[in-house]
Amino acid sequence: MKRSLASLFLVAASLFSCKQPDVYEKNTPIPALSWSSDFAVKGSLGITDTALPYRVYLVLRHTDAYKYENIWLNIGLQAPGDTMQTGRYNIQLADDQHGWEGTGMNDIWEVRKLLDANARIFKRKGVWNFSISHLMRDNPLPHIMSAGLRIEKAP
Repeated sequence: MKRSLASLFLVAASLFSCKQPDVYEKNTPIPALSWSSDFAVKGSLGITDTALPYRVYLVLRHTDAYKYENIWLNIGLQAPGDTMQTGRYNIQLADDQHGWEGTGMNDIWEVRKLLDANARIFKRKGVWNFSISHLMRDNPLPHIMSAGLRIEKAP
């Protein structure tokens, strides 16, 4: 029994260890649920295959008490050895007819938004960095719990 269990473990480990993950996700908690405009959510990911297309999503958690239907963000992506390329995004979080978008539990909502309709190809191998900061008038911006990026292989 012990020998077959150990063999099964070795086979499973070898199958999963050689494969690059299909999904990368990094979310950063916002201190005290109060997002200061000078606090940038940052992360990095390693790209090894430059031929694969990827979908890039924003992942944002907020409470029911967030008072806007949208959030303006400055999202940057930096290729290895390059400067940060940023863009402004107006992310819709709710509307009057349907309420909050995303999934909710009690007073916490998580929304996952595709940032570009076209799949992205990362043209350079290596470590890519990202940065997310808000561009809202309220500073600090209350009731934001976390922000991050999700990158997954496109079908």
